[in-house]
Amino acid sequence: MRNILITGIGSGLGEALAREYLEQGYQVYAIGRKFAGIFDSHPHFFFFPYDLSKTFLLQDTIKDFIQGHLFDVAILNAGILGEIQTLGNTELADIKEVMEINVWANKELIDTLHKNAQVKQIVGISSGAAVKGSKGWGAYSLSKAGLNMLLNVYAKELPEIHFSSLAPGVIKTAMVEHIINEVDEEEFPSTLKLKTGMIQSPQEAAQRLIAIFPKLLAYESGSFLDIRTMD
Repeated sequence: MRNILITGIGSGLGEALAREYLEQGYQVYAIGRKFAGIFDSHPHFFFFPYDLSKTFLLQDTIKDFIQGHLFDVAILNAGILGEIQTLGNTELADIKEVMEINVWANKELIDTLHKNAQVKQIVGISSGAAVKGSKGWGAYSLSKAGLNMLLNVYAKELPEIHFSSLAPGVIKTAMVEHIINEVDEEEFPSTLKLKTGMIQSPQEAAQRLIAIFPKLLAYESGSFLDIRTMD
């Protein structure tokens, strides 16, 4: 039976990816703070509860969970937005918090996978914000740009694994709903574009992503791709 590793499956895209893969007959190994109750008794779902912001303990803590497994795809999905506000008004500690989960946790996870398991493909869930600077998105944009370069460098250092950063488009998640409902569009105009653009359901996004993951192997390892320009 084929194995998939996913981080951040408590809701949104991660939960939808786990559901779709289980329905397709895969075994899903998940890491995060919580998981949806629908997976509680599924025989092919394996969960390791861990707060990925605790990067200093990550390798030693999760190595036994992944030890010896072969993963077809590891999906680095866990991430946080941080506050939408100008960089000048953003405390450095808040930027570090976003970077800890969106970048450094993934660095530790990749190292742990390389040392303790086999993985054919690693996909980091990135964002168009990684390449387009917008007022208010500083911490998030910096973290996703960092994720892109992290995977690009690992592609050169671990050529036996195929790496990609993939922007999945806008998905109806708690993060997006927060932006739409609570962020001032006059102060941060990019919010208006998000509100008026296409928003996918998590299920729709998961189905598109699962179909496109094998196609990423045709691109150079370490590439950043946007699903909206691939269809």
